[in-house]
Amino acid sequence: MRESILVTFICKDEMYTIKRQNSLPVFPGYHSFPGGKVDDIDYQSDWPSKHPLTKNHPAHLINALRRELIEEMNVDLGDLIKEEKILELNAVGVAVTPDFNPYRFKNYYYVIAVKEKPIIKIEDREIEYGEWKKPKDLLQSYFENKILIVPPMRKMIEAMDKGELNIQHDFELSYDRENEVPMIESLFGVKQFLPLSHTFPPANRTNCFLIGDHKKVCIDPSPRDQEEYNKLKNSLSRFGVDFIMLTHHHPDHHEYATQLAFDFKVGIGLSEDSKKRIEEKWGSDYFKNIAVTILQEGMVLTRSNKKDIVLYAVPGHDEGQLALAPIDLSWFIVGDLIQSVGTVVIGAPEGDMKKYFSSLQKVIDLNPSYIIPSHGIALGGVHRLRETLLHRLDREKKIKELLIENKSEKEILDILYKDLPEYLHIYALKTIAAHVIKINSEK
Repeated sequence: MRESILVTFICKDEMYTIKRQNSLPVFPGYHSFPGGKVDDIDYQSDWPSKHPLTKNHPAHLINALRRELIEEMNVDLGDLIKEEKILELNAVGVAVTPDFNPYRFKNYYYVIAVKEKPIIKIEDREIEYGEWKKPKDLLQSYFENKILIVPPMRKMIEAMDKGELNIQHDFELSYDRENEVPMIESLFGVKQFLPLSHTFPPANRTNCFLIGDHKKVCIDPSPRDQEEYNKLKNSLSRFGVDFIMLTHHHPDHHEYATQLAFDFKVGIGLSEDSKKRIEEKWGSDYFKNIAVTILQEGMVLTRSNKKDIVLYAVPGHDEGQLALAPIDLSWFIVGDLIQSVGTVVIGAPEGDMKKYFSSLQKVIDLNPSYIIPSHGIALGGVHRLRETLLHRLDREKKIKELLIENKSEKEILDILYKDLPEYLHIYALKTIAAHVIKINSEK
């Protein structure tokens, strides 16, 4: 497993944080600390080993820290030490990225207390901006959904607020693995539970969200089996559930939803189209003895963090798919409009490529601060939506060219998806067919 080192500078009662660019492939748009991964070159020097500030720390970590600070901030740790500007340099904790994130690192968290704020020149390829703030102000920004952070960073900020950054902390994501599913809250008020599910590979989990100040709404509960259901139920029981919402009709978004409704004695809400498709595929009595509410665009689902949560229709992947966001658009749960793990399949009978393009553009135009897909972690801004739309437009252009050459859909598959594993060909063919239908409809 790769290692990384992250550090916050502390000057009096302020700490230094950065905001990562929305275009980055790893944790885009997240507030974080300067630093990065350990490279091979960092093992090739014992530069810091004899200095009192660094001699008790692994040399490769200090070397990585020095290199990253120079690259990202134009700040040389060696100069700070030489000029005696550092009061303390402490390791405060370690956290391994949980296994539900495909980008896994063993992350070492450090603190450097300085006599005065160093002159910082941000390298903007990876960092949008950096800032000095009091920890209580950073926490307030988190509570107001103005920043997106991982759990260890929240613990770091809380420790700084309590004046406890001179001791070791446990930054691991803690939960009872035998009886609960993991849960993160990178955006305050949006609890993201991560049960294993029968979903489309390479993803193996479907996010189950819990939002709401008083009316607590559980969104897309879909554990893969009874054991995982029991874990999810135990996790949700800590907070309570007053209503269940299904974003669309695909089974990896509603498996065990009816059992959860019975166990919590609550109703289920979904679009008319999703209800119809579920009953056609799994029986007309699927929702027997459950109060069903038909949801549609414009409805207020609940209030969360003191803001109305509004529903949006986003067809394309599935005709009845609904998304949701607070009225200030500080975040947007987009369902399967995109994924941060894998790609979205568009195929008949419920999929429509033309509507999919429109739904992508619709959310892009709304420009929420953060988007949260059903598979993977939250993402900063709408960069991934724009990237997806541009990719689909490019794919459509190539399909048009191949159709002019009288290539069949199977031949198009062999040309455009030549490196795709064979077991995924059936889904790629569905997407190609959806592109062809859109192309033909626009002639």
